[in-house]
Amino acid sequence: MAVINRIAEFHEEIKGWRRDLHAHPETAFEEQRTSDFVAEKLAEFGIEVHRGLATTGVVGLLDGRTNASGRAIGLRADMDALHIQELNDFDHRSRHDGKMHACGHDGHTAMLLGAAKYLSETRNFDGRVAFIFQPAEENEGGGRVMVEEGLFDKFPVEAVYGLHNMPGEPVGKVAMRAGPAMAAFDIFEIAITGKGAHAAMPHQGIDPVITGAQIVTALQTIASRRTEPIDSVVLSVTQFHAGDTWNVIPETAVIRGTVRTFRKDTQAKVEEDIARIAEAICASQGARMTLRYERRYPALVNSEAETDIAAAVAAKVVGAENVRVGAEPLMGSEDFAYMLEARPGCYIWLGNGTEGGPGGCAVHNPHYDFNDDIAVVGASYWATLVESTLPKDG
Repeated sequence: MAVINRIAEFHEEIKGWRRDLHAHPETAFEEQRTSDFVAEKLAEFGIEVHRGLATTGVVGLLDGRTNASGRAIGLRADMDALHIQELNDFDHRSRHDGKMHACGHDGHTAMLLGAAKYLSETRNFDGRVAFIFQPAEENEGGGRVMVEEGLFDKFPVEAVYGLHNMPGEPVGKVAMRAGPAMAAFDIFEIAITGKGAHAAMPHQGIDPVITGAQIVTALQTIASRRTEPIDSVVLSVTQFHAGDTWNVIPETAVIRGTVRTFRKDTQAKVEEDIARIAEAICASQGARMTLRYERRYPALVNSEAETDIAAAVAAKVVGAENVRVGAEPLMGSEDFAYMLEARPGCYIWLGNGTEGGPGGCAVHNPHYDFNDDIAVVGASYWATLVESTLPKDG
C-alpha cells in the first residue's frame, strides 16, 4: 500500500482522537461534544470553521496553495452513535450507558480529521475542499437536513465523496459501484383496531392478533409474488405489539417494519401493496386499520465519472488489485444519498478487517469496534482524492 508517509507519522494521534470519540458517543442531533471536538481540531489546523447546519454539523473550508481554478469538492464523515449498550471491556469503551459507536462513525470522523491535518500542512492542491462533518446519519436524516438548510448553497462544491468501513473485507481492500449502491430506506406502521373479548370466548370479539398475523404473512408476497424477480425488495416486519395479559383478546395491535428498494416506481408500488393487503385482510375480519408509511432515505446512487475518479484514487493508495469496482449493491441505507441527489459523487466501502481479527465484527453489534489499522488508509485516500482531483498544476 502507498499510504502517505506524513499521515503514517501521526497515526497514533488519529487513533487517540478515534478512541476518545468512541468513549464519548452521542446520538442524533445531540453530538455537541463531538462537534466541539471536531471544530477545535479544524481550528487548530488553521482551517476555517462553520457550525450550525443540522444543529451540530461542522464544515471546514481549506484553500490550496492556489485557487486559480475556482474548483471545490466536498468530503463527508458522519459523527453520530447508536442507541446500543456496549459489551466491550477495553479501556476506550463507551462511558455513556445505552449509547455506543457501533457503526464506526468515530473512525470516519477521525480519518477525515487526519486528512484535514495533512492537507492543512501541505496545501498541495489548487482549489477548495469542504470537510463536511454530518450529524444524525442513523435513522434521522442529518444529511437531508444539512442539504435542506443550504449546505451546497453556502459551500458550493462540484462533487461530494463519502466512505464507510466494511467489516468482513480485509484491511487494504476497497469496493464501490457506479449507479445504485445502497437501497432506499422506508418504514411502515399498521395499527389494527378490533374488538376486545375474553380469550375463552373469542367469538364475541374481533381478534387483532389473528388479523395481524395474517397481514405479516401476506406482506411477504410483495417481494416473492408482486415484484419482478430481477428487481430487489426487502420487506421486514420487525415489531408486533398486542395485548397485556394471558386471558384477554386485545382491542388493538401494531405492526412495524422496514422496506428497502432501489427504484422509485418499485418503492411506490410496495407502499400501495402494503395498504391494499392490510386493508383487505382487516376488512375480511371486521377490523379497521390505519397505515403510516414514511420514506426515510432515498437510494444511494453513485455517478459514473466520480466513481471512476474514486477508483483511480483508491488504486493509488491500496493498489489496483485491491480495488473492486462493480461491487454488489447493499440493501442497507445511507443518508449520504441526499447529498448525492444534490451533487454528483461517490461513496466507497473500505475494508475494516475479517472475522476473527480486529475490525471483523459486524456493525450495529454491541461488540463492534472500528479497526484503527485502517485509519491511515482512509485518511490517505481522502488526501490523495483532493490532490488528484484538484491538481495544483491544473
